[in-house]
Amino acid sequence: MKTEQRRWSNANGWENPFTSELSQSVQVVFVFGSLPEFINENWLTSLKKTFPKAILFGCSTAGEIYGTQVTDETVVATAVHFEKTKIQVSGIQLAKAEESFHAGEELAKALEKTGLVHVIVLSDGLNVNGSELVAGLSKRLPTNVTVTGGLSGDGDRFKETFVVWKGAMQSHTITILGLYGEHLRVGYGSLGGWDSFGPERLITKSRGNVLYELDGKSALELYKNYLGEHAKELPASGLLFPLSLRTKEGESGVVRTILAVDEDEQSMTFAGDVPEGAYARLMKANFDHLIDGAVGAAKTSYEAIGSSSPDLALLISCVGRKLVLKQRIEEEVEGVRDVLGEKTVLMGFYSYGEISPFTPSAKCELHNQTMTITTLSER
Repeated sequence: MKTEQRRWSNANGWENPFTSELSQSVQVVFVFGSLPEFINENWLTSLKKTFPKAILFGCSTAGEIYGTQVTDETVVATAVHFEKTKIQVSGIQLAKAEESFHAGEELAKALEKTGLVHVIVLSDGLNVNGSELVAGLSKRLPTNVTVTGGLSGDGDRFKETFVVWKGAMQSHTITILGLYGEHLRVGYGSLGGWDSFGPERLITKSRGNVLYELDGKSALELYKNYLGEHAKELPASGLLFPLSLRTKEGESGVVRTILAVDEDEQSMTFAGDVPEGAYARLMKANFDHLIDGAVGAAKTSYEAIGSSSPDLALLISCVGRKLVLKQRIEEEVEGVRDVLGEKTVLMGFYSYGEISPFTPSAKCELHNQTMTITTLSER
């Protein structure tokens, strides 16, 4: 596997030009960028000219990962030439979140299954039910095929997100990248690091990813009481106080953050399902635990490919972690570097949701507030 990574800003263009060595052989260019830079298509035109045979695969973000740096208002492009791995891409427009399961099924059906090893998914970040998307993908993919990815972002604005599909930036879109071949090794891991507080409450009224009542009372009103002065900044402030959900005793909880609130309906919309009968508990940040979570995810993905430095690592971390860690945000990426080693190219973004199994033995799920890492190597 050969890679080349560069960073773009509207003010300066590419910091360094791409070399011509991989121009004709690159199969895919991963691109992650903040929305103000993303909608300026000069970088897109440049990449198409430099890598005429490559698929462009990426999305808008809430922050870009460039090595061990976390930046805003940039586009980070990572050109990849797989020497022994084949790829296939598929995409779909999503009219409304209720169609997420069907969209996942259709995307999975569009991929050739013979030799398929892993699927990376990038989705609209606001108009999707991530849990249903994952369920649809999982239903139609072979059981031995793993899935990781994330939901695109829009900083802390929550207005509009974009995914790159068919060489253009498109909203209300989901894309998947299929990776094929016996020479590809894939590792993955996902961990959080948030602390629970307050009592556990029963979800008594919900519909899909929309929450109405906890313990028979207005969930939004209860949530606002906990947030205090932060309530007036919803939904963005909800990133600082996610919910942990579990459906069974002793089950590892998944974390959910708010995408939108509806004052008229007194409801909260989350990135994934919040099913009736599940138990929810509010969470808050612990700085050291958040960084430890990123390191733990790196160790899990590292061990999954034989405890050797991978060629490439895709890091997808939640915007909520970025808002909490602030100037310490690069510590979680530096912790990943310490585990994976200097030879690994690090790329990725801050998201509105992360898609991965917790560990290699677990099922794939939508997460919030985690660091999710996918490691790739060819042997």
